Amino acid sequence: MRHGKKINHLGRTDSHRKAMLANMASSLILHKRITTTLAKAKALRTYVEPLITKSKNDTTHSRRTVFSYLKDKETVTILFREVAEKVANRPGGYTRILKLANRLGDNAEMAIIELVDYNTTFTQSDASKAGKKATRRRGSGASKAKTASAAPVAAAEEVVETPVEEAAPVVEETPAVEETPAAEENAAEEKTEE
Repeated sequence: MRHGKKINHLGRTDSHRKAMLANMASSLILHKRITTTLAKAKALRTYVEPLITKSKNDTTHSRRTVFSYLKDKETVTILFREVAEKVANRPGGYTRILKLANRLGDNAEMAIIELVDYNTTFTQSDASKAGKKATRRRGSGASKAKTASAAPVAAAEEVVETPVEEAAPVVEETPAVEETPAAEENAAEEKTEE
């Protein structure tokens, strides 16, 4: 029975799976975004997020522990220098999985897995939201009732003011042959020169 064994073996032996996840994690840390199948992306997320959490504590022991998983010195250096700085105040959820269209050859579900803090499209909108101070105040019910009753009256007045005849634009017929103003000016200049 396999009760409680939630790991996805990905159709590989244990050594092959560990080597593949180590390579994918190294690529993710180096390139900040990789495209893979959805099942591999989900397996990679559970593999790489604890390593990123461990990189927040820059000690020799944590570096050696992360190196035992990644097996690449350059990747470990980038993880502890660059990535750890960006995710210092994030309490988890360092990666994002975005689903793509299925692969043409075998119809496999594809996905992009990326480091959240390195996607400028989403982080700019988050920064603008963080800039606003969200205060929650409880207002009295009387002020809400006044604004709610005033809004339908204003909307009804706007509907009455717009006449129906103006809604359909009038199409004007243009003559088939029309002389351009530039041609008329050139003809006038030629006559004055003579």
